[in-house]
Amino acid sequence: MDLNIRGKTALVTGGTRGIGRAIVEAFLAEGADVAFCARSAQAVADTELELASQGRVIGTAFDVSDSASLSDWVAATAEELGGIDMVVSSVSALAIPDTEENWYRSFNVDLMATVNLSKAVIPHLKRSDVASLIAISSVSGREADFASGPYGTMKTAIIGYMAGLALQSADSGVRVNTVSPGNTYHQGGVWPGIEADDPALFDYALGLNPTGRMGTPEETAASVVFLSSPRSSRTSGANLLIDGALTRGIQV
Repeated sequence: MDLNIRGKTALVTGGTRGIGRAIVEAFLAEGADVAFCARSAQAVADTELELASQGRVIGTAFDVSDSASLSDWVAATAEELGGIDMVVSSVSALAIPDTEENWYRSFNVDLMATVNLSKAVIPHLKRSDVASLIAISSVSGREADFASGPYGTMKTAIIGYMAGLALQSADSGVRVNTVSPGNTYHQGGVWPGIEADDPALFDYALGLNPTGRMGTPEETAASVVFLSSPRSSRTSGANLLIDGALTRGIQV
């Protein structure tokens, strides 16, 4: 299926590893031009080099909790690539332990970076014929679980914020959605560390997955890119679960 995004421009935060990296690669595979960001200058440079053969990809290093740098990145990208069509707020502090520091870090990186990114990109999206904005939340934002401290609470807030933004943006043609992955296993992510340091928790979490396994970044990325495309033109205000039937609640 042609997603009709060849030559379109995608922005992805947190694009050097895990789900964010997989989303960058999936957009490139569909022929989109991609700008991504992350905190580590070395990781950005390495990713840009590794993906250069796959299409037009531009990486920038900065901390998304710095709202001025975030706005500058959006403006510079729109100018360099000739506009912005699809945006994915994927970055997360992954600050799970319930400490005061993690509450502030999660607020600034997970929630406020999503809010500030949305405010910066919507004026550009209004000029696009694709106009998609997606935030990556989590099943921990929908159900109470072991991550229901700073991480889960901010992920819940993201779902609420994006739902309201979808309603406010509908008449301008900008689609706004949230994607909530379940347990996702990848090197550099949370779960390999838990597997090594807390095998009991890892086994418990793995046992909750009816499929008998955790997900992959690529599985989430495929759905994100489809949802971003004109093929999903009627979808806005949704919270798309990608969890292999992990969560039991019924969305009404």
